[in-house]
Amino acid sequence: MATVLKRRVDAAVTDELELKVRRTVEGILDDVKKRGDAAVRELSEKFDGWAPASFRLSKGELDDIVAQVPVQTITDIRFAQDQIRAFAQHQRAALRDIEVETLPGVKLGHKNIPVDSVGCYVPGGRYPMVASAHMSIVTARAAGVRRVIACTPPNQGRPHAETIAAMVLGGADEIYVLGGVQAVAAMALGTQSIAPVDMLCGPGNAYVAEAKRQLFGRVGIDLLAGPTEILVIADDSADVEMIATDLLGQAEHGPTSPAICLTTSRRIAEALPAEVERQLKVLPTADVASVAWRDYGEIILVDSLDEAVAEADRIAAEHVEVLTRNPRYFLERMRNYGALFLGPETNVSYGDKVIGTNHTLPTLGAARYTGGLWVGKFLKTCTYQEVTPEASVAVGEYCSRLCAIERFWGHKEQADLRLRRYGGQNVGLGAQREHA
Repeated sequence: MATVLKRRVDAAVTDELELKVRRTVEGILDDVKKRGDAAVRELSEKFDGWAPASFRLSKGELDDIVAQVPVQTITDIRFAQDQIRAFAQHQRAALRDIEVETLPGVKLGHKNIPVDSVGCYVPGGRYPMVASAHMSIVTARAAGVRRVIACTPPNQGRPHAETIAAMVLGGADEIYVLGGVQAVAAMALGTQSIAPVDMLCGPGNAYVAEAKRQLFGRVGIDLLAGPTEILVIADDSADVEMIATDLLGQAEHGPTSPAICLTTSRRIAEALPAEVERQLKVLPTADVASVAWRDYGEIILVDSLDEAVAEADRIAAEHVEVLTRNPRYFLERMRNYGALFLGPETNVSYGDKVIGTNHTLPTLGAARYTGGLWVGKFLKTCTYQEVTPEASVAVGEYCSRLCAIERFWGHKEQADLRLRRYGGQNVGLGAQREHA
């Protein structure tokens, strides 16, 4: 039976915060919808102190900014993007268009068609999230999206050069230095200067995530991403220092980022709090990570690996590190997770920054029903059908009778028209009286 040795804050606290966020976002979206660029400019100046002549960077501005970035950093960005692009291309190759003959003369198929335009949000408030440019822009390009635009907020009062470089190298068609809900709203709703997109993607703070939720339906979204999460599964072979390091590495994202240790070892469970406190004394981002650990950190002790699997599936965490003797035991049995990191040699940071899998992943239990951002999110699987005259008659007879059962007489007539045209049958609208 699972024993919780350290528990997170009560859900009622987060519910109150979510209500405030929801109401704030509603007002901002309504303002941008009504006033377009004027609202975007006012909001950007209010929240970011940023109101340039144009939010979109020109070709000359982009060249100047990229020229500021050290050559080694450009090399590193290219390496990361090569890994992400290669994996996305392998994923794309696994998605085949199909056409099959299901009955004589009946051809059914589907085509995987890229979304036409995508708006990528690259966060940069507390930290400049350079890697988020790779994950969204490069993946959309690998899917074949025709127009890819991207927004990122100013950082310390100016465009963040490395983030802009990643956007350029990733292949964005339009780059805007614009952040927050106003950026997401401008991309989705369109303004006088920004043409609207068909889909939004990319992570962000609670306000950005709520904006995507409220805009879903008007545009598509990748997924609803809340604060980043990590679950470390450990047995008695695990290293307490490594567990604490990896938990705090995600806790530094924000003060509401859950960091959970699930272990079969009482020794590890009891030693972990002291090790976390030791590392917090020297961690430069301890001001954030310590709050996340205090309020959203958990330690859960279980009796067996099977119970660990069940508990991990219940939690359905975004990132799951498996620090056990046989990590693949969990790969073979777990069903609910955003991404698995198998063994001590890898870690969430590799996935976040460079290794090739996408870092935009489901949070808040959404791993129960969806995976993360991948090339397939940018593709619409659209079906089609084509039949011969003879097959139209064979199918039409079934269709006509089934439509009559439902009293869909207009639907029935669609079938009956084909039966008259291609089969010479004497059927038609008068037949509905027999079933009325």
